[in-house]
Amino acid sequence: MTYPIDDIRADFPILSREVYGRPLVYLDNAATTQKPRAVVEAIAQEYYSVNANVHRGVHFLSQQTTTLHEEARERVRAFIGAQSVSEIVFTRGTTESLNLVATSFGETFLQEGDEVLLTVMEHHSDIVPWQLLRERKGIVIKVIPMNDAGVLDMEAYERLFTPRTRLVCVAHVSNVLGTVNPIARMAEVAHAHGAYLLADGAQSVPHFKVDVQALGCDFLTFSGHKIYGPTGIGVLYGREALLEQMQPYQGGGEMIARVTFEKTTYERLPYKFEAGTPDYVGSHALAAAIDYVEGIGMDRITAQERELTKYAMARMADIPGMQLYGTAPDKDAVVAFNVKDIHPLDLGTLLDRLGIAIRTGHHCAQPLMARCGVEGMARASFALYNTKEEIDTFVAGLERVVKMF
Repeated sequence: MTYPIDDIRADFPILSREVYGRPLVYLDNAATTQKPRAVVEAIAQEYYSVNANVHRGVHFLSQQTTTLHEEARERVRAFIGAQSVSEIVFTRGTTESLNLVATSFGETFLQEGDEVLLTVMEHHSDIVPWQLLRERKGIVIKVIPMNDAGVLDMEAYERLFTPRTRLVCVAHVSNVLGTVNPIARMAEVAHAHGAYLLADGAQSVPHFKVDVQALGCDFLTFSGHKIYGPTGIGVLYGREALLEQMQPYQGGGEMIARVTFEKTTYERLPYKFEAGTPDYVGSHALAAAIDYVEGIGMDRITAQERELTKYAMARMADIPGMQLYGTAPDKDAVVAFNVKDIHPLDLGTLLDRLGIAIRTGHHCAQPLMARCGVEGMARASFALYNTKEEIDTFVAGLERVVKMF
């Protein structure tokens, strides 16, 4: 079946605008994706027709909004293959989901001297919360290395385990290198050592089918805004048995069963971790985004994006002075690079004047930058609406910039 690229692009009005008098070429999708009409319309429809606070209201609008919110939770559950809606916690995004685990899992399960394994390619949001916990509780952080292609050293990974290892945290897909890490294999190793595994799915869930049961992970996080949904909504999947034992992350309304000045008892899962009014409009819009990508088909999206990635890397490799980072087999829709001695900021600024949007800097992965021996990189990242013609425009822009130096 032919990939319906024209119909898809028509669903994203922003793609038809111009920047500096040139057609927009948006290649910053790893930072955030653009939104289809169906998602924006879902937001407007809820605010205009249904808006009311959820769960505690007895009136019609509150009941209707609550239904939409909980239907969205079921939609997420089915999308990632969780066993129960009790395992789906709505958060503000991947960062809050990771902080929730670091705080609640950390306070419940980790003691001084216990070990958490991180990879060298982790996003700062999966490094700093564990460092904060280290300051509070004296845990030990160990780092899983990688080779020059951006592939994790699995033998070194297995050697890092000791009887004190409690948790492994790993990006399912590197936001810089595009490496797709072997979560199922890593989870199997972790479980064999009596440890748990958390997968950061921010860069995987938007690009290919993710099934938490098949992966065997104990936690999975992802953000709505990276999968064509709104900002401010995210998901934490956690095994029900673990979430049951973990302490609440925040206190207040929604997460309580009963409060007295002497004692508070907590709500059942998943509400124990959802203090305050949830982003019920965001959850409804996230469900619309999931409907959208599944309407296209995750397998078709994966094939389209992988083809674009291979095409881009092949075209870019011919540019004099090009340095590509991350050459793992079957890498995902991200290409990080530097050219000659051109500063990434200068490169990104000059491409922007040509209407081409890329990301530059350390990409919230400074330890990875250090491993690669650079301060920063430029990054082009692809989504379901990008085309080979846009990559041709991008490469032509790169060639034009390179000739200036």
